Amino acid sequence: MPAPRVLSALDVARIQLYHFKAIVIAGMSLFTDAYDLFCIAPVLKMLSQIYYKKDSVGTPLLSTFYAIALLGAALGQLFVGYLGDRLGRRRVYGICLMIMVLSSFGCGFSVCTTRRSCVMASLGFFRFFLGLGIGGDYPLSATIMSEFANKRSRGTFISAVFSMQGLGILMSSAVTMSVCSAFKKAGERSSEKTRAEESDIAWRLILMIGAIPAALTFYWRMRMPETARYTALVEKNAVQAEKDMQKVMSISEIDEDFREEPHTSTCSYKLFSRRFFSLHGLDLFAASANWFLVDVVFYTSNLLLSQIVSLSNKPSSTANVYDSAFEAAKVAAIVAACSTIPGYWFTVYFIDRIGRVKIQIMGFFFMAVVYLAAGIPYSWYWLHEKTNNKGFMILYGSIFFFSNFGPNTTTFIVPAELFPARFRSTCHGISGAFGKLGAIAGTVGFLWGTKRDEEHKDVFPDVKRVRIAFFILGGVCIAGMLVTYFFTRETMGRSLEENEEEDIDN
Repeated sequence: MPAPRVLSALDVARIQLYHFKAIVIAGMSLFTDAYDLFCIAPVLKMLSQIYYKKDSVGTPLLSTFYAIALLGAALGQLFVGYLGDRLGRRRVYGICLMIMVLSSFGCGFSVCTTRRSCVMASLGFFRFFLGLGIGGDYPLSATIMSEFANKRSRGTFISAVFSMQGLGILMSSAVTMSVCSAFKKAGERSSEKTRAEESDIAWRLILMIGAIPAALTFYWRMRMPETARYTALVEKNAVQAEKDMQKVMSISEIDEDFREEPHTSTCSYKLFSRRFFSLHGLDLFAASANWFLVDVVFYTSNLLLSQIVSLSNKPSSTANVYDSAFEAAKVAAIVAACSTIPGYWFTVYFIDRIGRVKIQIMGFFFMAVVYLAAGIPYSWYWLHEKTNNKGFMILYGSIFFFSNFGPNTTTFIVPAELFPARFRSTCHGISGAFGKLGAIAGTVGFLWGTKRDEEHKDVFPDVKRVRIAFFILGGVCIAGMLVTYFFTRETMGRSLEENEEEDIDN
């Protein structure tokens, strides 16, 4: 079977068991990514109680701690994305998983137990390497799933992989609440010294559990073959590509209703050459800019949520080290179950019916509307004690629905479909790295923009500053709509090779 025939067979192959197996194997890494990224917020609340006592973790340390894992993720996306194109998707796929497993355990074994500066430095060190593994996993998971999928269901498969993030967020909340409840109950019968030692074990246990799902999928990840598109188009070995695919899928029979002329890539130019920029410069700009903009909004929204919830949950005088972490995890679980996860699965259902561009514009639009609707009367919600804030929380929760039934998911899908096989993982990594830079800008900017002063530390979050943050985030969403409308190409229903042929013909 020549290379074009292999590619055509993949494009029209019926949905088979291996497609679902690939979703689980690739998706489990996104599950682990979300667990590790989102469990840190309640853990930081515990660390504040354990090591900082009455003092809170300062803004410089807090912003540095959030930024270091995101910076590691950005570097991982760039470096591993490049290696995925040079060495093959499969060869570096397992390396990312091992980095995630070892660094998760490293976070739990942070070397100090008494000196808070040593604990935070050690934890930050391992979080950076965890970020490398998490970031590297993004381009590989998206690329592998896009290259295994048929063109009719490709968006559904890639978004299903990404939707595992929602389950990871839910699991991180469930584990945090379970650990906090168990240790709190055990601590009622312990001495004060024993309770202090147990609380130091609790946060480490939460972080280390994140290594378990990644370790469980390592064996199956190593048994995955190289993608046929990489073997046929990059390694130029169509015979091996056919053998690899026949081990896991039936590609010998093509649906008669979808028999068509095969497409193959004619890519012969180099990455970042003049030819590359003339054909894919706007694609790379659009993918990177949209990912930057949505991550500014997405990560800032999560920080805003924790601060808004802290306003309506005043700490009691009897609160212990576990209560604030439990409350933060409970709110995250409610938002994940009611808003985040439904948003992911709406995208899974509609992505190959509506299209990437329409869903992305719609998501940005409704997020902008919600930010303005919540931001304009923001002071009314929180400055009047008799006001019922449930309506506000429902409104704010819809941001996470339209983020995931919108640009947070589509920005993961589109870069895996637009670029030639020789550059696909690299360009996805570049786009994702810009996203993580947006996350750093959003989180660090928000933390410093709403920084408390000593005179008004009891009235945080500052209403005026949070309203300004809402308006800024609404403006960012409008910018995302414009970038998507003018620069993002629709890829629904087209083979990966057709996207490049369209540019060459034009």
